[in-house]
Amino acid sequence: MFEMWRTQLIKMSMSHRWKTLLAFGIIYIGWGSTFLAIRVGVQAMPPLVIAAIRFFIAGLALVAWTAWRREPWPSAREWGSICLLAALIFVGDYGLLFWAEQRVPSGIAAVMLATIPVFIAIGEVLLLRTARMTLQLGTALVIGIAGVAVLMSRSLNLGGAAISTVGALALIVASMFWSVASVVTRRLTLPSSKVLSAGAQMLAGGVMLAVVAIAFSEWGGFHPAAVPGKAWFALAYLILMGSIVGFTCYVWLIHHESPTKVGTYAYVNPVVAVLIGYFVGGEPLGLRTILGTALVLASVLLITLGKSLHSKAEAPKRESVNEPCVE
Repeated sequence: MFEMWRTQLIKMSMSHRWKTLLAFGIIYIGWGSTFLAIRVGVQAMPPLVIAAIRFFIAGLALVAWTAWRREPWPSAREWGSICLLAALIFVGDYGLLFWAEQRVPSGIAAVMLATIPVFIAIGEVLLLRTARMTLQLGTALVIGIAGVAVLMSRSLNLGGAAISTVGALALIVASMFWSVASVVTRRLTLPSSKVLSAGAQMLAGGVMLAVVAIAFSEWGGFHPAAVPGKAWFALAYLILMGSIVGFTCYVWLIHHESPTKVGTYAYVNPVVAVLIGYFVGGEPLGLRTILGTALVLASVLLITLGKSLHSKAEAPKRESVNEPCVE
């Protein structure tokens, strides 16, 4: 009997290990590859239109799934928070990302968005007042800015062309939108279900993007019959792998692994995006890209390590505080 239980435990452990590896593989490679899928899509479809379709369908699927599970519907106050975040994340961040990828290689776009922790750190210092400027944080910010400057500079003799200035600025603003959303989320009331919260934000964001696309007359330039098969495949990949499967794996991981481990996708995704852009998308990979990527990721690593050390130092104090759940 003991041997049977031991065998069963070993099987369960191996099953959990494989699920964990698969989930990490999906958020590492799956999310990293979505940047190239976006670039393929926006070459054949208007950027706001494809973004609207992606998030409306993905959000509808997640909301329908939570409704089937009879999870509590968001309250009016929660819907207000959902709509605010949808405007910041899906219209502000993703709308600009899709638009910028018409002008910026997918790998570079991923690296530029990796600066989000830099802007979050600035928001925590200047807006929330929950952090203070330290030597380590200041160094991280300087390194991150240097990385962006390397990618944008036309005077540095690093080989390869500098990225589009307007595209780079759009990605910086996109990162700011996401950072603001991350900061204000801590003050908002959201559904307890992460899947419902994310699905509702995607659904609302898809609707908002569709309205913005009308305002910019993008629907008039959308002719489904003229869209090649690879662009439709890219859209389907974004909906399934990027939004539904990827987010499901992410939620599963944050319930089974430490936040530090799960958060490593922030370092891996840009590298995966750059490599996939080079090997699959034929995007250039020179000294400029390598140096800029290394500087941005070093900045993010310094910020993350600083937060981790601060959290450990504050652990005894935080245990006695009844902090709200943060989505």
